[in-house]
Amino acid sequence: MPIPKKLITYLEQNKIKYEILEHRTVYTAFDLASTLKLKLSEIAKTLVIKADKEYYLVVLPAHYRLELTKLKKVLNVKKISIANENVMQKVFNVKPGAITPFGSIHKTQVVIDRSLLKSPRVLMGSGSFSESVAMKIKDFTKLEEPIEGVFGKRFTSDVIAKPKLQNKKKGVKKKKAVKKYPTKRKTKKKK
Repeated sequence: MPIPKKLITYLEQNKIKYEILEHRTVYTAFDLASTLKLKLSEIAKTLVIKADKEYYLVVLPAHYRLELTKLKKVLNVKKISIANENVMQKVFNVKPGAITPFGSIHKTQVVIDRSLLKSPRVLMGSGSFSESVAMKIKDFTKLEEPIEGVFGKRFTSDVIAKPKLQNKKKGVKKKKAVKKYPTKRKTKKKK
């Protein structure tokens, strides 16, 4: 699934410097970080939120969890929820998980967690599962003019653990290491 032309046109018209990174097909920000060997703080994830009767694109670092009660206060709304997959398809015309953080394209207000503003450059969704857009966070905020707030909570380390190496020979399975403990032997005392 290629990047929508609408996004490329939007970035070009606004004279924004960006880079498109191709990678294997991934469906989560965590997998993207693991694939590209990046810190989770360098990756922005986008969620669709319904607050009262409006939809918002909420952007926060990949290693943060959204706290709806805090976001509710930031937006000053009474009712808030994460939109379901049907909304992604019917309202935004995108596959679930392929939403971009560019609210101007989707005619939706963007809300950004302030912790993401600490990263000079971030990688974000492009509408494709095999390509992502990298740009300076200051260019993104200049372009989208998001509502800023603190509504995310760190839930995991910023660093991705290195994957375990697998044996290259097919069909060869490594046996589990068995830890052997020395047994105590009774020794006879010499007289």
